[in-house]
Amino acid sequence: MSKTVLVEVRDHVATVTFNRAEASNALNLDMGKDLLTAALQCEGDPNVRAVVVTGAGKHYCFGGDLRGMAEHGERVTAYLNELTTHIHAAITCFTRMRAPVIAAVNGTAAGGGVGLMCMTDLAIAGKSSKFSLAYTGVALSPDCSTSYLLPRIVGRRRALELMLTNRALSAEEALQWGLVNQVVEDAEVLGTAQALAARFASGPTDSYGAVKRLIDAADPGLESQMALEGRAIARQAGSAEGREGVGAFLAKRKAQYT
Repeated sequence: MSKTVLVEVRDHVATVTFNRAEASNALNLDMGKDLLTAALQCEGDPNVRAVVVTGAGKHYCFGGDLRGMAEHGERVTAYLNELTTHIHAAITCFTRMRAPVIAAVNGTAAGGGVGLMCMTDLAIAGKSSKFSLAYTGVALSPDCSTSYLLPRIVGRRRALELMLTNRALSAEEALQWGLVNQVVEDAEVLGTAQALAARFASGPTDSYGAVKRLIDAADPGLESQMALEGRAIARQAGSAEGREGVGAFLAKRKAQYT
């Protein structure tokens, strides 16, 4: 079986690529495990002095694999508890490592994919990129750090707007809101991110790490919040609302909540 997350290290820059292009890089258990392995590799390799995170194919990450959730039936709660344990541990590694981490957002980031962008230190997006939280659209709740990091990046009211209405945010809006740092032509996203990573790779890595630690120390609580997120989405997926929301989405019909 091919790896669902790839890591290539070149000139002290690690490029981490979500590698389920046929599924728009939606997160399943294999990908959760591979993501943690990739994060630990980047964190533990002293030769890695900057990291770029991107998605294979047309999209960055569509969030959780709803079809995979539905296939687990009544076991979906246990499945999501296991999945989020791996993904949230990976997010901790990426947010706490000394090397600067840059998201190269191609196409759409949705649901947990937004969290996998928020975990990075800087984000570059293509002009056609879209951002959508999507959770309540299928009667689920946030995970992948979104309930913690997103309000701290864009503010509480804007985060609530995105989470409650599920409206898609364009790349230009994302730039105005501070969700991304730069918007470039779609074909230039990865190259721009890698050029910035190369600049960091030739800089004072320990100094960058000190800056990140100070920012983290000023606003603690990420890990405890992700523990709550994991349990919440697992519970919600196993509820009547969650089963109806996911089932309706996959069947392409309007959900009926009673």
